[in-house]
Amino acid sequence: MTGRLQDRVAIITGAGSVGPGWGNGRAMAVRFAEEGAKIFAVDRNLDAAVETVERVKAVGGEIVTHACDVTDSASVKAMVEACVKHYGRIDILINNVGGSAHGGPVEMSEEVWDAQVDFNLKSVFLTLKHVLPVMEAQKKGAIVNLASTSGIRFTGAFQVGYAATKAGVIQMSRVTAVQYAARGIRINTVVPGQLHTPMVEARLAGQRAGGDVEALLKSRLKRIPIGFMGDGRDTANAALFLVSDEAQFITGTEIVVDGGISVRCD
Repeated sequence: MTGRLQDRVAIITGAGSVGPGWGNGRAMAVRFAEEGAKIFAVDRNLDAAVETVERVKAVGGEIVTHACDVTDSASVKAMVEACVKHYGRIDILINNVGGSAHGGPVEMSEEVWDAQVDFNLKSVFLTLKHVLPVMEAQKKGAIVNLASTSGIRFTGAFQVGYAATKAGVIQMSRVTAVQYAARGIRINTVVPGQLHTPMVEARLAGQRAGGDVEALLKSRLKRIPIGFMGDGRDTANAALFLVSDEAQFITGTEIVVDGGISVRCD
């Protein structure tokens, strides 16, 4: 039996991780490889992708890495060309780069605001700019952009840049999906909530809990109606569905992966 993504070429940006465990990019690379995809793993720091490569190979998958700054058009263009040169096509694009910064309009500096826009929103714009012509020539392709529940509701953290840019990712996906729907290209968004990824230990605990990982996990868990915290594998399964043929009639929409937190009233 062949996999659901057998022999399809998948670019996954942010395929590395800040630490061991199941980050979104790593989980998607492994899950897609399990279903037969050939992984073109992109990260600005290839050291962060070492574990991703090991895990993909452990499930018998094929993976190639490429260093790229997805906020730089020339770098993205070169990355896309490298993928096409190596594999001959691009069937799947996963935009999985992003990160938050604390502060509202007054507290946040213009420099941090600009960096948030570049990292979370411009990165998606640039990969779409350079990948869409390849998919259009093929007359087929599937794209999933990663947003955040911060883009659809207030999640308790004052991070105006992150919230605004992740909302922008959702709307960019919708508009572009309609533009390219008749050209054989589907574009959707996965909206993860408060998952337990390596980012919790590496960054968020220091930002919000004085470095106390357990305290942060407990506070996050209290807000999740389903009663447990997911991880990158939950994101990966949602993305897998959206890029598979099972979702052939689905474009311009979102799957929220958050255990119900985004529909709470408090």
